[in-house]
Amino acid sequence: MTVDVFADVACPFCYIGERHFEQALAEVRSEQEAPEIAWHWRPFQLQPGLPAEGTDWRPFAEKKFGSWERAQATFRRVEEMGEAAGVDFRFDRMEKAVNTTDAHRLVLWAGEQDSTGAQKDVAEALFAAYFTAGRDVGDAATLAQVAGEAGLDAGAAREMLASERFVGRVEESQQEARRLGVTGVPCYIFDGESEDDARAVTGAQPAAVFRRALAGGAHAVARR
Repeated sequence: MTVDVFADVACPFCYIGERHFEQALAEVRSEQEAPEIAWHWRPFQLQPGLPAEGTDWRPFAEKKFGSWERAQATFRRVEEMGEAAGVDFRFDRMEKAVNTTDAHRLVLWAGEQDSTGAQKDVAEALFAAYFTAGRDVGDAATLAQVAGEAGLDAGAAREMLASERFVGRVEESQQEARRLGVTGVPCYIFDGESEDDARAVTGAQPAAVFRRALAGGAHAVARR
């Protein structure tokens, strides 16, 4: 089974959704023979217009949520959701709202490495770096460090980030999302026996929803 995951590393609900997906997969595998999963990251930028160097977190959050008080209330709700999913959100450590182009490039690059599951490992490491450690995942040096921490060659990652590799694929993925009608993330698209059988789960749904998707039951996706 192929699972295409439209997501952004700066989206807390994508982090929660990934944990719920993993929980569902573990539950299915504990009960029966689960299908082999080919997991593919599909870049989706929630804030593509942010400057490459990012912007200060508090002014960004105040503008996005209407006030700092509203932002903090939202953070508390997300932290509660995260705690239930086993995610330690630390919004108090956030210093920047980041442009995620290079982070997406890093995940795509990881998918071309020999290490099994490297793409998923790097995506998970980026979520944790940003939302738990408060690191600047828009910074090339930080991204290379994260790649190394995920078991990949930090030097090779740094070299890739200094190039223009995968820039076009990030934009192409955004266009593909629009074509499919994906307007929010996370969005998990589960392939069936044919394109017409493709199914999707959108949002940080509970593990039970992902279990149904793994069994072939989810919302239909228009492929055209």
